Amino acid sequence: MTAPVDLTAVFIPNPGEFFRVKLALEIAIEQVLSEPGCLRYEITEESEDRIVLTEQWASEEDLARHAKGAAKQDLDESLSALLAEPVALTRG
Repeated sequence: MTAPVDLTAVFIPNPGEFFRVKLALEIAIEQVLSEPGCLRYEITEESEDRIVLTEQWASEEDLARHAKGAAKQDLDESLSALLAEPVALTRG
């Protein structure tokens, strides 16, 4: 049995784009929670200058499938012009 994979993603919105970034994340959350192996995908911290999303996947395979999936691709496209810097993704 494989151990779950825990991730934290930090999003830094461009000035004035906080609500658009949060909305894009909320739409993605609804879609991602139904993906196989998704144990957790939620906003755990937010302020005008950053949003933290906490993820947990049942396996590396589930995470890899998510990374190639439509919900992730749609989110990346939605956020492409809204973020001040690339998403900071950390494990653990």
